This record gives sequence, C-alpha cells and structure tokens, in this order.
Amino acid sequence: MSETTQPVRTVLGARARPAALGFVYAAVMMNTISMGVIIPVFPVLVKNLTGQGDSGAAQIMGVFGAVWALMNLIFAPIFGNLSDRFGRRPVLLVAMFGFAVDYLVMALAPNIAWLFVGRLISGITASSGSAAGAYVADISTPDDRARNFGRFQAFANAGVLVGPLLGGFVGAIDPRAPFWIASVLALANGLYGLLVVPESLAHDRRMPFHWTRANPVGAGALLVSKKGLLGMAGILFLAQFAGSSFNSIFQFYTHYRFNWGPPQIAVLLMVLSGGNIVVQSLLAGWTARRIGERGAVILGMIINASGFALAGLASTVTYFWLAIGVLISSNVAFPNLMSLLSKRVEVDQQGQLQGALAILFGLSQLIGPIAFTNLFAWSIHGRGGLHLPGLSMLIGSGLIALVEKR
Repeated sequence: MSETTQPVRTVLGARARPAALGFVYAAVMMNTISMGVIIPVFPVLVKNLTGQGDSGAAQIMGVFGAVWALMNLIFAPIFGNLSDRFGRRPVLLVAMFGFAVDYLVMALAPNIAWLFVGRLISGITASSGSAAGAYVADISTPDDRARNFGRFQAFANAGVLVGPLLGGFVGAIDPRAPFWIASVLALANGLYGLLVVPESLAHDRRMPFHWTRANPVGAGALLVSKKGLLGMAGILFLAQFAGSSFNSIFQFYTHYRFNWGPPQIAVLLMVLSGGNIVVQSLLAGWTARRIGERGAVILGMIINASGFALAGLASTVTYFWLAIGVLISSNVAFPNLMSLLSKRVEVDQQGQLQGALAILFGLSQLIGPIAFTNLFAWSIHGRGGLHLPGLSMLIGSGLIALVEKR
C-alpha cells in the first residue's frame, strides 16, 4: 500500500477493532514469552547439564538460538501466505494452541535433548508473528498505523517482561514451573480467540496460496518488487543482526563482568521490557508526528548505536544501567520503520510482507547468535592479546552505524 492509498475495507467494524487488537497483541506477546521464559533459567540448566562454564554454555545457547531462528525462517513465509489465503485468525489460533503444546513438552522434558525439541516447536509456532503483523496492518488506517505497530511492539516487549518474571522468580522455586504457567496462558488466549475474536481480512481481499511464495526465496521476492522496499528491509535486517550482539550474550556478559544470576537478569529484562513498552506505545507515535516516520527511524538508530557502545564499554554496574536507558530510548525507530514498510504494499500482500520480514529476522537470528556467542567466548579468553568482554556489542554498534549511513 502506498502512502497515498486509502485504507481498504476489512470484515471488522469499528467497535470490533479493540477486541481484535487485544487478541493479536496477546498473540505476539505469547511469541516473545516463548523466548523470554527460558532466558533466566536456561543458561543455568545448560551449565548444570553439561558442566560448561560461561564461554562453553554461551556457545551451546548460540546453537539453540540458531535452530529456533531456522524454524522461523522456514515457517514464517508459510504462515504469512496461509494468512493471505485463509485469513489471519485461523493461523493465529493454530499458533496459540501450538504454544500450549510446546510449553508442555518443555515442562516435561527429561533432558536437554527434549528442551531442544521444545525449541524446535517454539520456533515453528512463533512464526505466526507474520500473521499477527498482517492483522494489525489490516485494521489500521494511515493515521494510526505507526501507533498500532508501536503497541504491537510494546506487547512483544510485554512478553519479554512476563517471560523473565516467570523464569527468574517462579523458576527459582522450580525451573519447570514457568513452562506450565505459560502453557495455561497460551491455551487461555487460544480459547479467547476461538470464541470472541473475528477475522480481519475480507474474503474478496484474499490471495490464492502458492508454494512459490510460501518459501524464503519466493516470499523474499516481494522485497524487490516495490521501489524502496528492499532498502528499508535491509536496514531492518542489519539492525536485528546487530541486536544479537546484545541479546545473545547479555546473560553471560553480566555474569562474567558483574556476577549477576537469574534474579538480576529477571530485573534487567523487566526494566528493558517496561521501558520499551512505554517508548514504543507512547513515544514512537509522538516522535513520528514531530519529525516524521523517517526522522524517527534515523534518530532511533543513532541512539541505538550509542547504547551498544556504552554497554560494551561499561566497566561498572552504574555505567551498564546508563547504557540500558539509552538502548530503551532507541525504540522509537522500529514501529516507524514497520509502518513505512507496510505502506509500500497492498492489503492482500501484508501477510507476504510480514513473512518476508520474518525471513530476514530468521536469517539475522540464525547467524547472529552463533557469531556473537563465539566472539564473546573468544574475547574473554584474551586470545590474540585482546581481553574485551564487550567486543560483541562494540561490533553491533558499528553495524548500526552502517545502518545510519544508509
């Protein structure tokens, strides 16, 4: 949809939109809970089960993260195109009930191999994020698109907030308890969507399903079909890849540098998620109205690069928390970037677009965790005469600087 295109009709009336948005926001929150719930407890489990220290466990976690991303890479275009064909609601419902089953698998996992299976299932079900993003685009107007995507991102961060709360505090009592709770929440949200939430995509706006589009190469072809779309998508890819320099190692980085454990990690993620919710749901739209969506993206990327550099160089807990504050404020960029991208395609291509963007996310998370966890392991051993635990984040800052120049 171009920026001058009028909003198209959906099957939702104005009164139904708040309930529908509530469901889709809850759906994306479940996606991020699937990542967040294991963050505080999983590194401890890996070290206990393998006898590895921070560097070895970080490398194992990198493999788990890469496998999760690979599943996302494969299934995101399938789910996105299925949502263009059958509607967003059935895809989201399958994902919600799939999450409920996945959490049960991880709750009952007798060893690390079963946790690995659980992450495979989680990567598949989390691919429904493409349908969730398309739902938001369906029921948004040009005026409220950035705001709705901001809230979409805010609820994603709410999942990162809830997940570590479950993993850090409930997991201190029993490391399996968070997965039981998450399974019940996913089941409840699936039942709510099944009984209450309507479809957002009208039948006359649906597109036939073709395997040529429902694969990484075919779905990605959309990005070269519209002027300017590939460049903006490339910015998103580089930013997500650079984000792995922090997301993949911060549990091990903070333990190595500040001796933090699961409770401190849970607090960190609570602060990150709470701050991101405020910035993305309130400040992203406000910034766009003041300096435009493109200006908000540029400003956010500049702040993001500064935050990664500060985090990588932080020698004390105080300086590290300062860096976290800077990183939180950088989130004015991403809702506005998503809004700019969604305005470039038609309504019956929103699912395909979200699938293509999920492919880029999958690629970044397939490569990033392995690259940055191994870089972290190398940097703390002082090989080559260099001992710089924050090297990964400094490189992430440099990558964001490349984004700014584009």
